[in-house]
Amino acid sequence: MRRLAAVLALAWAGQVGAVPTPEQVKTAYRASDVQLLDRHGVPIDALRTDMTVRRAPWVGLADISPATRLALVHAEDRRFMQHDGVDVGALGKAAWDNLLRTRARGASTITMQLAALVDERLRAGAGGRSWGQKWDQARVARELEAGWSKAQIMEAYLNLVPFRGELQGIGAASQGLFGKAPSGLNQAESAILASLLRAPSAAPRVVAQRACLLAREINPAAKCAGIEWDVAAAFSRPSASAAQTQAPHVAQRLLKGMGTGTARQVRSTLDAGIQRDAADTLRAHLAALRERHVTQGALVAIDNDSGEIVAYVANGGASEVDGVLALRQAGSTLKPFLYQLAMERGWITAASPQDDSPLEIATAAGPYVPQNYDRQFKGWVSTRTSLASSLNVPAVRMLQLTGLERFHARLRALGMASLSEPAEFYGFSLALGSGDVSLLELANAYRTLANGGLHGGVTLLPRAPQPKTRVLDAKTAFIVGDILSDRAARSLTFGLRNELATAFWSAVKTGTSKDMRDNWCVGYSEKYTVAVWVGNFDGSPMWDVSGVSGAAPVWRDVMERLHRALPSRAPAAPPGLVQQMVSYQPALEAPRREWFVRGTESAQLTLVGTAQRRSAIVYPGQDGVIALDPDIPAGRERVVFRAQGAAGLSWRLDGVALGAAGAGHAWQPVAGEHELALVDADDKVVATTRFSVRGAPAGAARP
Repeated sequence: MRRLAAVLALAWAGQVGAVPTPEQVKTAYRASDVQLLDRHGVPIDALRTDMTVRRAPWVGLADISPATRLALVHAEDRRFMQHDGVDVGALGKAAWDNLLRTRARGASTITMQLAALVDERLRAGAGGRSWGQKWDQARVARELEAGWSKAQIMEAYLNLVPFRGELQGIGAASQGLFGKAPSGLNQAESAILASLLRAPSAAPRVVAQRACLLAREINPAAKCAGIEWDVAAAFSRPSASAAQTQAPHVAQRLLKGMGTGTARQVRSTLDAGIQRDAADTLRAHLAALRERHVTQGALVAIDNDSGEIVAYVANGGASEVDGVLALRQAGSTLKPFLYQLAMERGWITAASPQDDSPLEIATAAGPYVPQNYDRQFKGWVSTRTSLASSLNVPAVRMLQLTGLERFHARLRALGMASLSEPAEFYGFSLALGSGDVSLLELANAYRTLANGGLHGGVTLLPRAPQPKTRVLDAKTAFIVGDILSDRAARSLTFGLRNELATAFWSAVKTGTSKDMRDNWCVGYSEKYTVAVWVGNFDGSPMWDVSGVSGAAPVWRDVMERLHRALPSRAPAAPPGLVQQMVSYQPALEAPRREWFVRGTESAQLTLVGTAQRRSAIVYPGQDGVIALDPDIPAGRERVVFRAQGAAGLSWRLDGVALGAAGAGHAWQPVAGEHELALVDADDKVVATTRFSVRGAPAGAARP
């Protein structure tokens, strides 16, 4: 046998042939998926382009578990580190065993197997390899050993060898069978993979037996029961991509159409951590809303300066619809742009009184009668309160002021190309968001507010800085942002405690479409704009879901995730703005400091004529509920009663006189049911409202 080995060695040495270099093999290698990377190079998704085989990206030897390398050598080629490509001793033993035994034994080294993997002419046919193929296989193995290191041979072999079914290479096999990277394979999993090499299609029972024997040869203390369980679990796993699936719709959008010969990785602007947390937050909230018939949601987060999308959650449920691009009715989210337009034209200021009283507009389709969300009217309120508290009737009056076509053109200039019908198609209900827009369009329009009126495109691919175009006046864009950040101004509708409040500066607006089919929350901080939609893709209505209970909690949680270690400061006022105290006569709202475009400021606004036609309690509203804030020290919390047309009137609470109603009254809330009244000089009741206070003050015992 030694004489035969010597003769073979001389014959192989005389053969001359070119074998590929490690670099050529690695360059020619193609993963079956095109990978989507995040902005830091972390894989977050993939799109399969080769349906004949499943291959993961090339895995370096240092990223493969030492247990796997040990199991492989022990099972396939124990003298791998000693031979020069052909193990003559193993060859002779195999020939002797094959002569005397009925069970055939192979003698191919890892290097010989690699030779067949890199040269298809050396691969076995239906009847096995011919003697010529075997000769050439041994020759090529010797040449590989002469030009490659052992580490390079091992690495290439593990990336090219088939394991089971369509799984080729250690990366695909590790992810497909065990759901982990090759670096995390343990001893039992490594034994299973090594046992598959000789018989990739073997039955689970056979694989488990072989793996058990191999594991015990390596470590006598190995437990076969655990291996049997691992085999059963591995073979029952559904086929999965080697990459994590965190942004499937983005992968489809960016990777579709890329052939097998093109680049196999595409870097996006997404942030893997933010994307994962945003998706988890959305799914958790949808689960909490399931009983209210809310099944779907979508979210997008954009860097204000660059326009780079850092999170794109197209679908919070089980659907292929891209909720970031789907068109839905915008609800009240369009109101900030309506009020900004009127301010920009100089028709109103943030302090201007707005009339929230019944309105009927004659149209070709019949009378249009807008209603507020709570179907109540607040009377006269300021622009600030009207926008922040999202009152509908004043918004429709504002659209009458600005003009339907002018507002429609402004929305189109903000990038809402989906509003493609003529302005008349939408009618005055456009003020309340009757037009269909996408979440991405809406988010980028709010990003324009965040950028002081400068508009630019968004991107999912890294790019050089892009110039922005001024679409909104900077001064009035700032005032609108200040209104949307004003917790007190929104309290008329939402209360002081709600899901819109963040621990840092932010401006935000909610919206709910007709019949409660869509719920939105869109807002921005100094750094990011975040937009959230929840609803149902089939258009069915939700059940009792408002702006603060639907999309707002997700918006707040994602915003807080983005600003976990990042401050958000209020923007600096641009030139041309002044801030001064303003008061009302009669006192429809308490005196306050207000922002004005220079030249429009006024210290006092007096309501005349129809402005004084009726007196009413503005806050608390009828049957309203006030929740005590447990974070405010006992005895420090106050509720401010507000009224319109209150000149000469007084407050009376639960039969007890409180004083003049002209400037409001700061009342220390007491839990329970209450009745508030406006009374005139003759003690005649002019207006009443019943409300309740719930909760316990700070420091009180709680169940």
